[in-house]
Amino acid sequence: MTVRRVALLTAGGLAPCLSSAVGALIERYTELEPEIEIIGYLDGYAGLLGGRYVTVTPEDRERAHLLHRFGGSPIGNSRVKLTNVKDCVKRGLVAAGQDPLHVAAEQLTRDGVDVLHTIGGDDTNTTAADLAAYLHENGYELTVVGLPKTIDNDVVPIRQSLGAWTAAEQGASFARNIVAEHSSNPRMLIVHEVMGRHCGMIALGTAYGQPDFLLIPEAPPRLDDLVEAVKRRFRQQHHAVICIAEGFQDAEGEVRGQQLEARDPAGVRFEGAAESLAEILRAKIGERFFKEFSPHDTAREAIFTRKVGHDQRGGRPIHFDRYHGAMVGGHAVDML
Repeated sequence: MTVRRVALLTAGGLAPCLSSAVGALIERYTELEPEIEIIGYLDGYAGLLGGRYVTVTPEDRERAHLLHRFGGSPIGNSRVKLTNVKDCVKRGLVAAGQDPLHVAAEQLTRDGVDVLHTIGGDDTNTTAADLAAYLHENGYELTVVGLPKTIDNDVVPIRQSLGAWTAAEQGASFARNIVAEHSSNPRMLIVHEVMGRHCGMIALGTAYGQPDFLLIPEAPPRLDDLVEAVKRRFRQQHHAVICIAEGFQDAEGEVRGQQLEARDPAGVRFEGAAESLAEILRAKIGERFFKEFSPHDTAREAIFTRKVGHDQRGGRPIHFDRYHGAMVGGHAVDML
């Protein structure tokens, strides 16, 4: 297969390795086949459908190594899925009656693309697989290569996805600061919420920050047992820190974060897991318990919630993810 032009796109939610992966692809192509032209579709599949792209210049190639230092994506993201026809029509990306897969295939052909690299998570790369199947079944001579990224580290069967360790380290750093503050200023019970709708990878990563309890979707606790354990720890040290994933549920299977309709095709989003657990703890532990330690403290004053939120996924990658992104990006080129 003769490759004259390759295209890159990043899609889905942010992860701290997107810029690094883009830089790695540019560096490897420049090292092996500098005559191959490289373009980047803007805003993921939305840019592909609209034919919006930038061309990587010789100056960009010389500075590609700088991308390893930054979070975000230099070419932008979107939550567009080519198989979600209704959403594509609603966004004005295709006309009613058009198949987004066909529109994308035709656009790639018009743009002279021989290889498309997609950098994304589950939705991005299942869409890439659907596009690759469509191209093959309809006689388009294009190759699609996906790079797996997600802060949740839940892309099956990938053992380690791009960006997951950086997000976990961000959660651990935040937890470490909370632990340091409240071990010095006791009589507080902190519920620290991190991202993770269905996967507890980030919450587990915060163990490096040494919270007292970790609550993840995969291991739902009995609430009464949790309450007793929290009380024991609080009596021992006069403070406690609980790290909770946003998709936390109890042993009866009730998701404690409020499920809200997503604003994008990625599915439901959860909000308020920390607040929900805090209310449960206030009700089950009661006022009398906290007044043992301070006559002036109420349960509401003693139990605080904190949330890292999107700060976990927008920062610069740690050294492991920079190296990992460089290796995966390089391999994506070598395998062609």
